[in-house]
Amino acid sequence: MSDTDTLVRLLADRAEIEDLVARHTVWIDEQRWDETGRIFTEDVAVTSPRGEARGIPALVALVSGGNGYEATLHTKANVVIDLDGDTAAVRANDLGVFLKEGNEAAVAAGTHHYTARRTGAGWRFDGLRVAPFAVTAGLPGRSDPVRRTKNRP
Repeated sequence: MSDTDTLVRLLADRAEIEDLVARHTVWIDEQRWDETGRIFTEDVAVTSPRGEARGIPALVALVSGGNGYEATLHTKANVVIDLDGDTAAVRANDLGVFLKEGNEAAVAAGTHHYTARRTGAGWRFDGLRVAPFAVTAGLPGRSDPVRRTKNRP
């Protein structure tokens, strides 16, 4: 492969992975559970404050279970992608707003640590660890007004 071909491949890989980060955000907010296989591998492993899941059915059950919100709006920033051949480590800061009945809102901030791998269908996330940074008291299970944790892997 020429230097140009290698650079094009690198840029295409990075663009595809960054698109997965955006699709993950929309997947949650718009509850696009039928698109899960476009984002995650069948054997995905997830650890988050909401619980743990292994595999697509368990992941969908984890995020779609009655959370008591009328709507959510997430945004990701500071996406860092470390490619290593057909695998990648990805880090993205996340800010989520959770709208509850009566326009009451709660906010959560944290960092998403993804692992990704190239599959026959393109890049997919095979792991996700959500590291919370700050959470308002309006979220279920939170009695403290703000909780901060170390945001390191």
